[in-house]
Amino acid sequence: MKELTRAQNFVFLIGGLLMVVGAGASMFRWGIAPYIYSVGALAFTAMQMLQHYEGRNFTIRRLRRIMLLSDLFFLVSAVLMFASQGNPLGLSQVTYLQYVYQRWVVTLLIAAVLQLYSVHRINHELEREAKKL
Repeated sequence: MKELTRAQNFVFLIGGLLMVVGAGASMFRWGIAPYIYSVGALAFTAMQMLQHYEGRNFTIRRLRRIMLLSDLFFLVSAVLMFASQGNPLGLSQVTYLQYVYQRWVVTLLIAAVLQLYSVHRINHELEREAKKL
């Protein structure tokens, strides 16, 4: 995997911290919570997209695609977080409550589980690949 520079690593860590703060602040119904989360999600996913695998191991490539899918879910969570603040889509109240309101939590959970799995497995595969060399 391509290593991040010191500045990119800092942006990566701050992005993750802002995601946690934004998700936590939404429990207190802070109006600024989606903005905090969105900035963090953009920073986090941008830095993860800069890390690419240049090897030929199919397993690591597959896990990398799973990681990028989880990044997409993080960004979808940000959009749904904004949509949960009101009814900007003009849906009926029942439809809005059924399909949009607070559904960002589900996409965030999916993203977090995929992220944890892929990061753990990529580390394991990279260690195994390093032992072969």
